[in-house]
Amino acid sequence: MISRIKTWARTLRRDAHAIFLASRDPRVPWAVKLLALAVAAYAFSPIDLIPDFIPVLGYLDDLVIVPFGIWLVIALIPGDVMNECRAIASAAVHRPGGKAAAIAIVALWISGAAALSWIALIRWI
Repeated sequence: MISRIKTWARTLRRDAHAIFLASRDPRVPWAVKLLALAVAAYAFSPIDLIPDFIPVLGYLDDLVIVPFGIWLVIALIPGDVMNECRAIASAAVHRPGGKAAAIAIVALWISGAAALSWIALIRWI
């Protein structure tokens, strides 16, 4: 059972990378590109909608929201594009990862939180 869960998690990670790659493909409609970018960013983001330290609900987004989002985007992307992107993502899994993407995602979340704080501060003062 644990090996099936590990395989499923690897497949989700590969598919999240594949939908990110598909979002940059010109054969994908622009609305699907936006959704694909949002789902890939959320899947790779270290910050969750529901924090993991909240019992049961904390893992709900990891077990339901992310797989559903990936499934939805895969259903909207043309099959030939998705197959090409999956092949590229599978090859990329075996390469070492960099810290630049993680730093960019954290910087994006921090700047988003700062912008929301600034808007809240201006509105309530």
